[in-house]
Amino acid sequence: MTDFDRDEFLAAYEDVRSDSTDSNWVLFSYEENSIVVAAKGVEHSELIEKFTDDDRLFAFLRVYTGDEMSKRAKFVFLTWSGANVSPLKRAKMATDKRNVQNVVQSFALELQPSEIEELQEDAIREAVMKAGGANYGTGSRE
Repeated sequence: MTDFDRDEFLAAYEDVRSDSTDSNWVLFSYEENSIVVAAKGVEHSELIEKFTDDDRLFAFLRVYTGDEMSKRAKFVFLTWSGANVSPLKRAKMATDKRNVQNVVQSFALELQPSEIEELQEDAIREAVMKAGGANYGTGSRE
């Protein structure tokens, strides 16, 4: 089993979920036989920079959706396995993901992007909106 610090993961998860902090994402990555909290941040562009073809990563992020009358925070769980990751390491991620999700439990959508383009903020927001159902915005707010 891959080790991880449950308390550290929980603190990072709660930081992203909290409305009283600026954190919009947390990134979990592999370090030898452990998964660690690798980074936290505010800007989505900073998160995307962390994804490479050689990485195995999990991320938890806040996305704002809604219309001009109502903005809502939704949460997304990402699993990333870069193109250069071996099949054995990819397979190991399935068990590790379940363990991470024992801490990171509440999210509206889980994605497993395989291309950097799928990590773009607009692409993720669109996926969240599709998963969430109806959007009734009028296009203007008076």
